[in-house]
Amino acid sequence: MVKFSHFVLLLLFGGAMTVEVQRPRGVPLSKRQFYEEDKPFTCLDGSRTIPFDRVNDDYCDCPDGSDEPGTAACPNGNFHCTNAGFRPAFIPSSRVNDGICDCCDTTDEYNSGAHCQNTCRELGRKEKEELQKIVEIAKEGFMLKKQLIQEAKQGLEDKKAKLGDVQDSKKDLEAKVETLRTVKETAEQPEKEAKERHLKAWEDQKAVIRMEKDKARMAAVFLELDDDADGFVSVAELQSHSELDPDSDGSFTESEAQGLLGGVDKVDTVAFETVWNNIKEKYVSENQPNADVPPPGETPQEETPDTVSNNDSENYPDEDIPEEEDDEDEEEDDEMDEEDYKAPPAMQTDEKTKDDDDEEGPMPPYDQETQALIDGAQKARDEFNEAEKALREVEDQIRNLEKEISFDFGPSSEFAYLYSQCYELTTGEYVYRLCPFNRVSQKPKFGGSETSLGTWGKWAGPEDNIYSVMKYEHGTGCWQGPNRSTTVKLTCGKETVVTSTSEPSRCEYLMEFISPAICQEPASFDSGHPDHEEL
Repeated sequence: MVKFSHFVLLLLFGGAMTVEVQRPRGVPLSKRQFYEEDKPFTCLDGSRTIPFDRVNDDYCDCPDGSDEPGTAACPNGNFHCTNAGFRPAFIPSSRVNDGICDCCDTTDEYNSGAHCQNTCRELGRKEKEELQKIVEIAKEGFMLKKQLIQEAKQGLEDKKAKLGDVQDSKKDLEAKVETLRTVKETAEQPEKEAKERHLKAWEDQKAVIRMEKDKARMAAVFLELDDDADGFVSVAELQSHSELDPDSDGSFTESEAQGLLGGVDKVDTVAFETVWNNIKEKYVSENQPNADVPPPGETPQEETPDTVSNNDSENYPDEDIPEEEDDEDEEEDDEMDEEDYKAPPAMQTDEKTKDDDDEEGPMPPYDQETQALIDGAQKARDEFNEAEKALREVEDQIRNLEKEISFDFGPSSEFAYLYSQCYELTTGEYVYRLCPFNRVSQKPKFGGSETSLGTWGKWAGPEDNIYSVMKYEHGTGCWQGPNRSTTVKLTCGKETVVTSTSEPSRCEYLMEFISPAICQEPASFDSGHPDHEEL
């Protein structure tokens, strides 16, 4: 026997009215047309047709269970809870008359004897309150969004105007830089020539000093070698200095000594000048205080391993000595370039020149005229460098403005306010930091280095709502894993805040982010209520 239910539905929104709908128990309104009392019933899967009085007769005739929508006869059946005043719902047929109230309107326990109370109106009231809260938030968020759009529009106009001004200033700076470059190069040429003249004069002066010192030493050596003070240096007197042995075989013969004297037995002070040029690199003065010091021109013997082992540098292996960074080298090179103009060239020489400087003294200061040229050239360099630096800063400013102007901040630039902002969420272990359109990071709460969870990649929402999801990629690599990445899901709200973060998959993070920029204009509240479908 077919069991029918008569439902009286109360509209919660739009005024009170009653509607009586007759249909078999457990059948939703959307399928009412398939259950007509005066016609045979055809299973919804089309498998067979049965007399209508077999519907809800507590015996399963249809393979799909569609003939028993209001009983527990079919294991694969579904019972429709009308739940007037709340949400319609489906439950498995096995729960019908099982003594437990699953439908808030109690229609699933019509024959079990269970004492159920209809709670649909209370649930509907609570849901309505929650929906009203959501709608209010959406309304406020949407109002804020419209304000953000206006601000973004004004901000875009301001940035375009600023870009035009900065581009004009760039042209002026480019012209200024080229003018100052010419001034600098013009000032550097006489400076270079004056410094070269000064250096040449100093080299000539040093040559004279060295020659005078050499002559004085030659005269002193002649007197040392002239043991009998007869005004001549003889073969025997020369042989008294074994370090002068030409082949250093330990036997300084008479013929070898005579060869050094130019083939004669003795020379006077005039002829000794030629001899001096042949022996001065080896000669060791008899008055030299340290006999172990090698004669001029000879390299001291290398230290023995024992001596080297006492060197402090052994305590610092090569691999422990940090190498200088390339950028530091470049900075030093730049500094040296500037110093080249300030310091006398003779101060930047090889070791031999430094040794000579120790003997001959430092290079004299520049004369007043040369120093004036140097000061003028340096001033021109400083002014040029300052203008060039200002030009680079303007070029950076232009790039940043062009990037911001062309950036995709949403259909109406509603997300532009997030640019250059950062938002944090602190959990039990970490502080998460989201900088929209830039990067996402994670830092231990109690100290430690920051880990990148990704840099800005793209908008990644579904096709019909692409601006609902942000994707950040290419973060710090996981140990033996991929680079970290973060998906940021945006939801509507009055605030702008990160509400949660998780790691659903290894090295793949998920953030929930509230922003009014994602809010849409809310639809009519009444038309969205679920039980309107039942009417």
